[in-house]
Formats: sequence, C-alpha cells, structure tokens
Amino acid sequence: MRICMVSDFFYPSIGGVEEHVYNLSQMLLALGHKVVVLTHAYGDCSGIRHITNGLKVYYLPIKVCYNQCILPTAVCNVPMLRAVLLREQVDVVHGHSAFSALAHEALMVGALLGLKTVFTDHSLFGFADLSAALTNKLLEITLSMVNHAICVSHIGKENTVLRACVAKHRVSVIPNAVDTALFTPDPSQRPDNGVINIVVASRLVYRKGIDLLAGVIPRFKNSPNINFIIVGDGPKRDLLEEIREKTNMQDRVEILGAVEHAKVRDVLVRGHIFVNTSLTEAYCMAIVEAASCGLQVVSTSVGGIPEVLPNSLILLAEPDIEAIYAAILVAIDRHRSICKPAAREDGSSRPRRKRKKKGSGGGQANGAAIGAIAVEAGAAGGGDARKAGAAIVGDYAGAAARLAGVAGNDSTGAIGGAVASTAKQAEPVLCPHRCNELVETLYNWEDVAQRTVKVYDRVLKERAFTLSELIYSVYQCGAWFLAFLVVAHFTLRLMDRWRPRSRIEAAHEARRKPS
Repeated sequence: MRICMVSDFFYPSIGGVEEHVYNLSQMLLALGHKVVVLTHAYGDCSGIRHITNGLKVYYLPIKVCYNQCILPTAVCNVPMLRAVLLREQVDVVHGHSAFSALAHEALMVGALLGLKTVFTDHSLFGFADLSAALTNKLLEITLSMVNHAICVSHIGKENTVLRACVAKHRVSVIPNAVDTALFTPDPSQRPDNGVINIVVASRLVYRKGIDLLAGVIPRFKNSPNINFIIVGDGPKRDLLEEIREKTNMQDRVEILGAVEHAKVRDVLVRGHIFVNTSLTEAYCMAIVEAASCGLQVVSTSVGGIPEVLPNSLILLAEPDIEAIYAAILVAIDRHRSICKPAAREDGSSRPRRKRKKKGSGGGQANGAAIGAIAVEAGAAGGGDARKAGAAIVGDYAGAAARLAGVAGNDSTGAIGGAVASTAKQAEPVLCPHRCNELVETLYNWEDVAQRTVKVYDRVLKERAFTLSELIYSVYQCGAWFLAFLVVAHFTLRLMDRWRPRSRIEAAHEARRKPS
C-alpha cells in the first residue's frame, strides 16, 4: 500500500502532530508499506529529503503564512500536489490536523484525482468564537470529501461529529502512542539534596494554559526546595520570564526554550513531577511521555485527557490556579512520603525489627504509611494551601487526613487497615520503572499502525467519489466554496492536457537495507 501523509506540521518543527506523523510513518514502513510525507519548506530545509529508515519527505517550496501554516488558497498548489501524488503512485492520502491548510488542499486534490482519503483530527474546538467557526466550516467541507476520519480520543470524536456534521460511522478512534524504549526513567538524574523538580513541556501559547502556570509558579516562592524546568517556546514566554523576575525566582525557574524531541527525555528524567495546564486537548502526548519517564503527572481535566492515563498515573484538576496548585501539593506529598522511608532504610544504624502478632502487622504498617502521608499533606496545606486543599477531589489524601487523628490515638491494626483500604481506591504508582511498564502495556505504535491499516483497507474497498457526488457534498456545506472546487477541478483537467499522467515519471524507489 502507498500512503501519503500530509501536514503543515512536521520536523524540524516540534509538537504532538509532528511526532504522530513521524512515528506512524516509521511503523507503517516497518509493516512493509510505502510512505511519503508532504509538508512545506522550513527555511533551508527544502526539496526531497530521506530521513530515518528511508522515509521520503517532500518539503514543498510554499511560503508560510501564519503559525507554521501556508496560506489556504485552495487552488494555487494544485499542480504541485498533483505531480507529487501521481509521481509517487499514491493509494491513500492521509491528512493531519484541522489547522493544516496544506492537508485540506491535498485531501481535496486527492478526492478529485479519485484517490482514497483519510483525515486525522488532533484537536478540540469550540463553537462560539470566530476562528473556531471558520475552522469548523472548513473542516466540514473537507470531511464531506473524505472517505474516513480518525480522532485520537472519544471526546475528540464527539467534538468532530458535532462541529463537522459528519456521520458517526465514518469516524474511528485511534489514540496516540509513545515509544517507551525512548522514554525510559533514570532516577539517578534527579537531585538528591531534597529538591523537587517540576517539569513543564508544551508550546507557550494561550491554549496550553500558560496563564494558569504563571499563576501557580508564584505560590512556590517561599518553598525553596521546589524548582521549575520549562521546555517550549511561544508568545507566552515573555509572561513567564516576567513572573520569574517579579518573584525573584531566577535560580529556581529554568526556561529552556524549544528543545529537540530527541533531547526531551533528557529533560524529563531530571524531574519528579510533570504539570500540564492545557485549556483544551484532544490527546496530550506530553503526559504519556512524562509518565513513561516515571514522573508523577498533574494535569487539567479537559477534553480527552481523562481518557489518556489511568488514575494511578495521573492527578486531575480543574483548569483553575487553586486546583492545580492543590494537585501539585498532593504530588509533592506523595514523593516525600516514599523518600523518607527510603532514607531510613539507607541509614547506617537500622533499628531492630520487633516481632508482630500475626494478622495485625500488615494493617499497622499500612496505617502508619498512610498516616505519614496525611501528616505531610496537612503540613503542606497550611497557609495559602488551605483554600487549595478543598479543590483536591478524588484523592486519598483527604480521607487519610480525616482518619489520621484516630490512627494516632489507637495503635491497633484495625484503624490502620481502615485507612489503608481508603487509600487503596486510588493507590498511585510511584515507582518510575513500574510507570514505564504500565505505559508500555497501554500504548504502542505497532498497535496504532495496525489499527490505521485497517482503516486504509476499509476505504480502499469503497468506490471513489464521482465529481457529481463531490459537488453535491460541497454544495450542502456552502455554495461559496463550490467555486474553489470547480476551479481546482478545471485546473486538474488543464494539467491532464498539458502534462498527461502517462508522461509523469514514477518516483524511483530506493532499496531499503534489511535491518
């Protein structure tokens, strides 16, 4: 099968869509399919490039208009797209991201050429503001010409079905994945002097909730053992730098800027806690990579994020400064609760262990452990954290705190067992290597690629859209866009006369060395 991935977002740009396209392409190559990637030129990176495992990338000489996207002309790039699709003898055109104008144009050209088309939506959109309304209308028109659509979460599917007016049976849910072999934990890289590093990795834009992050950071001004490491760049970077200067936290808030994806793991393993403050997210790759590296994940409960990780690997909070701050405090308490027993075990003078009565020892040990966490949570909840403590919902720290007083006055194992059973409802996984193993069982690119191939096989069995069907579908979405479709169609007819398909030389296929 010959597949063409199309998006404005690809390497050397860094982001979730770029990583998805790259990893999916690599896995499809490993399964024996032919894959090429279409994107626009990035500075000096133009022309045809071959990257890892012979993946062929067309960096088309198209000017960028805004935010790494080309100007959506709908017709100006038709001859170039036609030449590439025919030269590579493509069977399926797969576009990525509703923000990508190049993907929309390539899907339209592919449909007019009689090729099968698939679209993957990576984002969630609202319905109220003007930009969302325009994007939703463009997506509705594009999906009317597409054979099948893919969303990365179930909430993303509901969002796409509503805003694009597409039938549910034409939309599948295939989540993202992470290569856990590339994101392995390394606790030795963490500071061992009691300092806790909080890592943030995202584009520094409004949609990623950077304003919330700017409100959370000053609350740790009087906590000298809490540092922040921020990875990413964008228009909100100035805001974070301003907050850092105002709070005199220059030595505790490290802003690294844009980092190559291959080096993101080196930054993640330095941290103990990962914080995501997104305001909208269909699926967050960053939190999966962080969990794979063994970090405790604190994230806003928006969009498809609650579907991504189990409760044992993530602390969810409302998109509010108080709630996020409270969740971070819980993560800090968890970390300190496992560090103190470890420090006692590593001490030179280990106390003699007393014999315990059968049946009571386990309950007492669990009760003591949870009681320690409760005391830590109570200590951290003083001062400014008292208001934030009310925002922690669903975490066992609250229940443990309520029972801490009873456990402190009663030495029997029954109370300890009661506290332990309360905590067991949402027992976190704190071992970094265990986190990596859990993520590996949940997500892998081979499964994503196999499920995507099933979608390809399904659309290849469908008949191609006729011109009259395309015109009718687009007309139902809006007669004004019909002019672009007609112009694109006549441009393709003119190109068929000027340069017939028989005169287009097929692309040379380089032989891949067996691995």
